[in-house]
Amino acid sequence: MSAPRRDPIRNQVAALGEFIKSQRTLANLSLRELAARTEISNPYLSQIERGLHEPSVRVLKSIAKALNVSAETLLAQAGLLDEAAGIERPSHADTESAIKADPDLTDDQKKALLGVYKSYVSSNKK
Repeated sequence: MSAPRRDPIRNQVAALGEFIKSQRTLANLSLRELAARTEISNPYLSQIERGLHEPSVRVLKSIAKALNVSAETLLAQAGLLDEAAGIERPSHADTESAIKADPDLTDDQKKALLGVYKSYVSSNKK
C-alpha cells in the first residue's frame, strides 16, 4: 500500500518551509538567530520550516528581510504570487546564471551553491 498523497496546499507549505530552511542554512544562520532577526518565536519558526504552519504575509516579509531575499520570492514559494499576478518563476538557467554572475561569491562558493541547487532540483523531479 502506498503512502497517502498530501493535498497541494500542504505540499506548498512544506516546500515553503524547506525553502526557508535552505535559505537560512545558506546564510549560515541558526534557527535561533533567524528567530531573533525576525522577532518570530523559535518554536513557531521551526514549525514553519517543517511545513506545519502556513505563515502570514507579515511573517513571510520579516523572514525575507532577515534572509536578504525578496518578499516576492517567498510569497511565490508560498503560492501567494503566480504567473496570473504577472510574476514569472525564473527558469533553472536563470537561477544558475545568477549564481555564476554573483560578484560576491568565490568560484568555490559558486560551485558549491550550484551543486546544492542542482541536487534540490533533481530531487524535486522524482
